[in-house]
This record gives sequence, C-alpha cells and structure tokens, in this order.
Amino acid sequence: MPKTKTTEFAKLLEKSGLGKDEVAARTGYTTRTIYRWEAGETTPRKTVVDWLQRQAQINGQYQPVAKPDFTFIDLFAGIGGLRMGFDAIGGKCVFTSEWDLACRKTYQANFPCDHPVEGDITAISEEDIPEHDVLVAGFPCQPFSIAGVSKKNSLGRRHGFACEAQGTLFFDVARIIAHHRPKAFLLENVKNLISHDRGNTFSVIRKTLKEDLGYHIDWRVINAKGYVPQNRERIFIVGFREETGFDFDQLVVPSPDDGPRMGVVLHSQDGSELEEPPYTNGEKAKVDPKYTLSEKLWTYLKDYAEKHRAKGNGFGYGLVGPNDVARTLSARYYKDGSEILVKQRGKRPRRLTPRECARLMGFDSSDKPRFEIPVSDTQAYKQFGNAVVVPVVEAVTEFMRPHILTVLNADEKQVSLDLDLGLAREKNKKQVAHA
Repeated sequence: MPKTKTTEFAKLLEKSGLGKDEVAARTGYTTRTIYRWEAGETTPRKTVVDWLQRQAQINGQYQPVAKPDFTFIDLFAGIGGLRMGFDAIGGKCVFTSEWDLACRKTYQANFPCDHPVEGDITAISEEDIPEHDVLVAGFPCQPFSIAGVSKKNSLGRRHGFACEAQGTLFFDVARIIAHHRPKAFLLENVKNLISHDRGNTFSVIRKTLKEDLGYHIDWRVINAKGYVPQNRERIFIVGFREETGFDFDQLVVPSPDDGPRMGVVLHSQDGSELEEPPYTNGEKAKVDPKYTLSEKLWTYLKDYAEKHRAKGNGFGYGLVGPNDVARTLSARYYKDGSEILVKQRGKRPRRLTPRECARLMGFDSSDKPRFEIPVSDTQAYKQFGNAVVVPVVEAVTEFMRPHILTVLNADEKQVSLDLDLGLAREKNKKQVAHA
C-alpha cells in the first residue's frame, strides 16, 4: 500500500504543537475541515495558514523546557507580561487564569499552553490548581477595610486574611498561597497601592503575607523609565517561604535619566515608509492616517488643556517626539490618546499605533519573537495600558532566581535527609527484630 504523502499543512500543524480540535476552536472552523486540510482534500484558508505559521514560530522559540528549574502559576495573567519574566529564567507555567476573553486571545496567540487558560479565579477552587513552586499575580487593587481583631473576637467573628481580605481579589491570591505554600511569589500592582485607603490596604496585604501566611516579604516601587521611554511606576512584592536574604534594595535599576527615548519606539514621523530599528526585525512601516487625530478632537483637547492651564491646573495632553519620554500609557488610551500624542510635521498629532505600544511596554525587542496582536486597536490599547513593562519584570525575576533556587535546593536536601532517616529507622527496626 503506497505511503500517504504528508501535506505542507500537516507539517505546519505538527510544528505548531497544536491539536486539530484546538486549531478548530481557535480559528472558527470545524475539526472535520482541519482534517480535510491536513489530508490535502481541500485547500486551507490563507488566514489559517498564516496564523499557524506564527504559532509554529512561537512554539519553536518558547518550547517548554524538558526539565524546568521550577514551576509557576500565572494569575490575573493579562497578556502575559509577568510570564515572560519567569519563562526567561527557566520556569514552566503550569496554570493560567485570566477572565477577560480578549486578553486570553492575545495570551494564547503568544504562548503555547499545555493547559487551558482558565477564567474567573474567584470561581476556581485552590484544590483544582496544580502544585507549583512560584505564584505570580498582577492582582487588581480593590478596597480593604481593617477592623480591630479584639472587636471581631468579641463578636465571635473570624479575623486575619480570611476576614479582612474577603471580597477582594487579593483574598484569592492569599487562599491559594495558604493552600499550596509555594516556595516564592511575585505580586505586582500600581504604585498607589501603598497609599490606597490611607495605607490601610497595604497594611492588610503586608499583615496577611507576613503574619497570617508566614512569608518573608520585601517590596519596591520601580520606575520603568530606565528601561523604556515611559514614566511608569509600579510596586513589586516578593515573598519567600524561607529566609533567603533577599533584599530588593540590592537590585540595580538603570537611572531614569539615562533611559531610552521615544525614537526607539516610533514609526516614521511623517508617515513615509521607513526602515525601522533593528529590533523590529527590519520590517517596513507606514503609519495609517487613521491614527491622526480628527480636527474636532484636536480642537477639543487644546481647548480643554487651555481651560485648565488658566486655572493653574496641569491637566492636558502630552506631546512627544523622538527625543522625549512619554507619560504613563493607560487603559483609557483608546478614548482620545491624550496622554501620549505623537508630533507630526505639518499635521495634527496622532495616537501611538498598537505596535508602538508593544515596543513602549517592552513586549517587542531584539531578543523576543514579534509579539502577536490578534485583537482590535481598542482592545490592544486597553491590554497594553494594563500590562507590565516586560524589561522591568525580567530584571526582577533574574534577581529573584538565585533565591528561588536556594529554597528549592533546601527542600530537595530536606527530602533527601528525610528519606535517609526513614531508611535508617527501617534498618534499625529490622536489626532489633533480628536480634
């Protein structure tokens, strides 16, 4: 019987690492159609072929390590910025949770997952989450209220994180840590977490992690301005189950004054075709006129800024050129782009393109595959505005790595010691019985 010839689509399917059912679910075609394309019975759609080629590229560059240094879970995953940092230091992601469907689409377009991306973490039992060494979470900030423990005791109510953090998304992080006791964790949030609710929110978080859960924690606010041309401050909270000597102050952070400028992010200023910086793989780019502000919107923003200037307020738009540093990119950028408007010669200013946002947040660089943006501009702006700056995360995770390995090695030594002691006891029992 003659050997069936392997089609190009079948080879591509194999390289992507995806099953036919998954390809069908993610492209909108039936599994039967995928089988027919694989067998060469019909010609596959070009859009699907292009998408599969991208998945094959990702699978090749993000191939899971056969023996990872450690495992981690990615909670409130967004589009995967925190995961990038832990992938880079030899970790393997074993669980992902993200409730936003558009974010999940972007996440799955850029990371090969051998596990499903779960939805709402509040609906997931901690018992259904696999064992892991490190917990990672960019949890949203929600209000906390602190009530006196003595008052709660007098009323016969629970206290500690199960009470004070209940009803907040931080509670879900805490309950998972309490159940699994990971060796380490990294939490990320906005800088204002420290001052939120007059410091009460951060007080509950610190108390929960240190006193209730027994972890050794440290935190630091880092401005991404030394890594990317954007003034963006975020707090990172690191915890270890055992004392490792981790000291966030020892992390050397580039000076914000010496950071890059917008020229490394922007397309051409006049919309003409231009060879882009090397880290964008030399692609040609031409900025679509749709990103230029309408005359009506530009007039409104100028009038709004002038009104507040007259009152002595600092509200208004922010204009940038190649030699400038941008304000913080926010999730509301899709509305008018006012915080970061790009100057154009002889034209009204324009918004950043989603690709420029990817560079501004560090998702695109010379040592990474081109970040896939499979969603609308509106969704892309929201996603990048809510994301972490990847080079900052990579610096933090690289600094964490030796401490993570220290705890892992200590655990392995303890397991070995316990095994040796167990064998010694069994040997002693046999000797006694024989005597």
